[in-house]
Amino acid sequence: MKCAVISDVHANIEALKTVLKDIKKKRLTNILFLGDAVGYGPDPNECINVLNSECRVLLAGNHDWAVLGLTSTEYFNPHSKTAIEWTKENIDKETLSILKGLPISRQIESSKILLVHSTPKEPEQWHYLLTLWDAEINFHYFDNKICLLGHSHQPFIIEKPLSGEIVTHRTETKIKEDSRYIINVGSVGQPRDLDPRACYAVIDEESVKLHRVEYDIEKTQNKMKMHGLPLPLIERLSKGV
Repeated sequence: MKCAVISDVHANIEALKTVLKDIKKKRLTNILFLGDAVGYGPDPNECINVLNSECRVLLAGNHDWAVLGLTSTEYFNPHSKTAIEWTKENIDKETLSILKGLPISRQIESSKILLVHSTPKEPEQWHYLLTLWDAEINFHYFDNKICLLGHSHQPFIIEKPLSGEIVTHRTETKIKEDSRYIINVGSVGQPRDLDPRACYAVIDEESVKLHRVEYDIEKTQNKMKMHGLPLPLIERLSKGV
C-alpha cells in the first residue's frame, strides 16, 4: 500500500521533476496524482506527459477541466483566466487527449482510500475544504477510512476518531485502526502555506507524512516571464502564497 501522493503540479516541471527525484530516492514506485496538472505554469505538455508515465493513478482538477472547456472560469481570478487561455493555446492535442480521459475521483485499495481533487461532497463543484467545519461536513460524504485530496494548496492531516472529536496533525501521524482521515497532500507546483517548497505526502497502512522539497523556483519564474504569464503568478512562487 505504501505510496507517494502528489497534487496541483500546475505546469511547473522543475517542481515536479524534483519531487519525483525525491520520491525515487525513497524507492517508492507507487505514485498517485490528485489533479491540476496544468494552469499557472509554463510547461503543461511536459508535465502531463511525465505524470502520465510516472503515476499509477491520475485525476483531473478544476484547471484541467477549465482547459478542456468542461468547467467555467467564471469564478477564476483574472490571472488564473489568463493562464488558462495561454495553456489552451500552447497545449498539444496528444497531451490534451490524456487530460480528457481523467476522472475527478477514484477509490483504491479495496475502497479503503478515496482519491479526489477537491472534496468528497460534490467533487465536480470544486468546493474548498479549508476549515474544521468543512471537514466535519465532508466526513459524511465518504465511507472510506482515508480521503486524500488537494485543490487548496494547503497541506493538512485531519483525524476523526470514533469519539467524534476532530484532531489535526501538522506534518505526520500514525494511522489508527479506529480513526478516519482527510489528508490534503499540498501542492507540488504552487504551495500556498507560506512555504514555497514543493509538498507531497507518503502514506502506508501505518502512517502518513508530509514532505517538503526545494526546487529551482527562479528557473520556473524565468520561463513564466518569457511566456508573458501574469507577474503575480510568477512572484507568488517564491513566497508560497
